[in-house]
Amino acid sequence: MKTTEFTGIRVEVETSLSFNEITQRLQRSTGQATLEDMIRVAGEVKNGDEYDRIINDQYATPSGFIRFAQVNHGAWLSVYGIRRRTVRWILGNPTLAVTMIRRDVNAGLFVSVELLLTEQSEGRGTSVLYVRPSSLIAVDTASVELRAAVRVLDEKLSALVDDITAKGAGRP
Repeated sequence: MKTTEFTGIRVEVETSLSFNEITQRLQRSTGQATLEDMIRVAGEVKNGDEYDRIINDQYATPSGFIRFAQVNHGAWLSVYGIRRRTVRWILGNPTLAVTMIRRDVNAGLFVSVELLLTEQSEGRGTSVLYVRPSSLIAVDTASVELRAAVRVLDEKLSALVDDITAKGAGRP
C-alpha cells in the first residue's frame, strides 16, 4: 500500500444573494446531463473530436460545466434539527477531464468537481464552498502538462463561482 499525504485548498465565497438566486444562477450557467448520457454518447461516436463536439454542443454551456448530480443534504438534515438548505452539486465535462486524465489517470478521482451551496443562518445569504482542483489533482507530479491542464480547471471553476455569486451577474 502506498499513501501520499497532501493538503487540499478550500475556497469559500459568501454572498448576500439568496440560496434560491444562487441555485438558479448555477443552473443557468451549467448544462445538465447524467454520467450515463456521457457514456452513451461515447458509444455512438467514431472519435474524440466528434465526442467533444457533441458534448460541448448539446450539454455544456459557455462555462464549460455540466451538472451531473446533486445531493440535497438539507432535505435530510432537518430530522436532526438542522434547518438550513445545503446542496452538494457535482459538475464536470469529459472534454476537460481528459486533458488531465491523459497525463495522469489518477486525476480521474477528482476531475468531477463539487460545489456546496449552503444557506447562511437566518437566510442572510449563501455560501459557496469548493476545493481548488489543483490542490487535489497535481499533488505529487513534475508534469508541466498536467499542472497546466489543472490550472485551466481551477480558472474555469473560479470564474463560474465568481459569476454566480456576483451581484448583477448570472443573468441570461
